[in-house]
Amino acid sequence: MCGIIGYVGDKQALPILLAGLRRMEYRGYDSAGVAFNGPFGVHVRKASGKIAKLEEELDGHEYEQTEGIAHTRWATHGPPSQLNAHPHTDAASTIALVHNGIIENYHSLRKALEKHGRTFSTDTDTEVLVCLIAEYYKDNLTEAVRLALSQVEGAYGIAVICEKEPGVMVAARNGSPLVIGHGDGENFVASDISAVLNYTKRVVFLDDGEIATVTRDSYKITNIDNASITPHVEEITYSLDQIEKGGYEHFMLKEIHEQAHTLRDAIRGRLNFEEGMPRLNGLNLQVDQLRTIDRIIISACGTSWHSGLIGEYMIEELARVPVEVEYASEFRYRSPIIPPNSVFIAMSQSGETADTLAAMREAKHSGATTLGIVNVVGSCIARETDGGVYTHSGPEIGVASTKAFTSQVMVLSMMSILLGRMRDLSSQQGMELIDYLQNIPDQVEQILQQDEHIKDIAEVYHKSNNFLYLGRGVNFPVALEGALKLKEISYIHAEGYPAAEMKHGPIALIDENMPVVVIALKDMVYDKVITGINQVKARGGRVIAIATEGDTEIASQADHVIYIPATYRLFTPLLSIIPLQLLAYHIAALRGCEIDQPRNLAKSVTVE
Repeated sequence: MCGIIGYVGDKQALPILLAGLRRMEYRGYDSAGVAFNGPFGVHVRKASGKIAKLEEELDGHEYEQTEGIAHTRWATHGPPSQLNAHPHTDAASTIALVHNGIIENYHSLRKALEKHGRTFSTDTDTEVLVCLIAEYYKDNLTEAVRLALSQVEGAYGIAVICEKEPGVMVAARNGSPLVIGHGDGENFVASDISAVLNYTKRVVFLDDGEIATVTRDSYKITNIDNASITPHVEEITYSLDQIEKGGYEHFMLKEIHEQAHTLRDAIRGRLNFEEGMPRLNGLNLQVDQLRTIDRIIISACGTSWHSGLIGEYMIEELARVPVEVEYASEFRYRSPIIPPNSVFIAMSQSGETADTLAAMREAKHSGATTLGIVNVVGSCIARETDGGVYTHSGPEIGVASTKAFTSQVMVLSMMSILLGRMRDLSSQQGMELIDYLQNIPDQVEQILQQDEHIKDIAEVYHKSNNFLYLGRGVNFPVALEGALKLKEISYIHAEGYPAAEMKHGPIALIDENMPVVVIALKDMVYDKVITGINQVKARGGRVIAIATEGDTEIASQADHVIYIPATYRLFTPLLSIIPLQLLAYHIAALRGCEIDQPRNLAKSVTVE
């Protein structure tokens, strides 16, 4: 969840460390710090709050050291404070460590260390870990880290330096991502590729249980049992300008407006028009396997869970395969039943979400075929599943996911058609559906041209403290996602409901102070949705309707209308979500909220 950056080379470390921290600000954090190793030992500086506070702490001091580690913290143990900020050191300040994750057995480890005379000054599990490494240290930092981690239960991504071994940095991971950036006469360790992309595109992704010993000219990887690992170097293909704002006020707004492009990338080379058949070779499933799938389980968290709900509607209707969508955080704690010929789909933008990764491993252990739908190449889910599909949405910096959501839905749309074609869906039907998908990016561009209109609507409602979002069928999950976006970035209480459920409770909340966003598209339940709008209006509620182009009736029913182009019914979420993303963005901007880094949230949740 937090950000780690480490450097060892021939340049001054501080500017590189601070630049790396800024690249990872989007991940969410509450404090920051740096530690250097040099001729006078380990030196630590840290501050509560944003990186600017750390820079104030550093102001006026000269740091010429060429080796260091830095961190942005999201509090798990101990409140946000300068004392609890990373890096942490042992009592003698000889070893410094930065850590992402949670050490689950830190209480018992702390008690054992205290019996050996170790003292602690913070409430954190991280200080326990660095003291444990110091306890094992006998002139070999890598061996001390290995022995310490063999006692640890939990998730970690760490980078460690020691004053007795200048020029050496040790990194290790278990459940929390770490990557080595390989440069010329310099090497990096980071929790996010964005932190090193300005310096190198050659990277090695550490796997769980691996430990890396990094110097300026080399890196060596072993596992927890001290066996050597041959590193696999990958070349990152995206460029630095893809993680810049590009003239937009916020990353989130930029990413909303990128969706026409990212949706084209999601389908590029994957649509066979002649056969009406998507090409998803990464699934690694043969035709007979696709035809004999008895059940699909989609597991995800947050926005990805909403994508999965949409996938459930699409797959069940087009392929007639039963689908169950599970919160990943609950899946492995309820003794799930996984029949033979089940396929488990783990869905995560980062590919590192701890709950989703744990659920996927549980399913794999139970014998299910596991597939991943992820955005980040080389991520843990991508490496551990039997097959999968990359969404190709590019780096997503804004904490509130937008383009990753639509790319996930697009991948699920293609998967639905593919599974349908393996059963009773004709080639003609497949061609028609593919044609609809081909047109979606252009239709997204049309919706984005209504940005100013949506901003005007936001002006009317940005001071409201409660919102209700209603949708039916495949657009019920869109109502959930629209409400989530508003909650995440504007801190307004918002709830998504199936439209027909409003009269079973939420209607009690309706008054002139409760804006109601209704997805009212021209489909089989349109008349029933209009009835729901009338019920809201009869109680003084204000209605913002998402409607199909050409629908003149809706304007007489709703206070405000945002139109989207017509498409195949099951694919409407790819369009209906765009106005809701823009509405949430503009409301948050008008309220003066910190849109790209909402309070208390992190981009990649790598702890349970």
